[in-house]
Amino acid sequence: MTAAPEPTVFVVEDDAAVRESLLLLLKLKGYVALGFDSAESFLAAARPGESGCLLLDLRMPGKSGLELQASLAERGIALPVIIVTAYGDVSAARNAFMAGALDFLEKPVDETALFAALAIGLPFYGRGQG
Repeated sequence: MTAAPEPTVFVVEDDAAVRESLLLLLKLKGYVALGFDSAESFLAAARPGESGCLLLDLRMPGKSGLELQASLAERGIALPVIIVTAYGDVSAARNAFMAGALDFLEKPVDETALFAALAIGLPFYGRGQG
């Protein structure tokens, strides 16, 4: 019998510097984290039954964060989504929440808010207090 894979924080962010910064922060705090540079690259790797949470940029070349949320639902991939964006406005936040996002964080991301959102998105992870 093999152990269930540890929940993963999937970071989907087209800006390499932001993506790498988030991955480093998460890994330093003990999270398992994987980065993807586009919605398409994440969709190519994602499978139903994935365990974890998605940190998702809203505006990216190709599929947007909202389009990725819709694609995940169509594929039966039920990962909690936390939007992380530099383009936060009421309309974008409303659309993200209507699509099922757990939280909507503006860049630069406040660490306390990020880990509070992850504590909701990864309830059985045993982390999230930073």
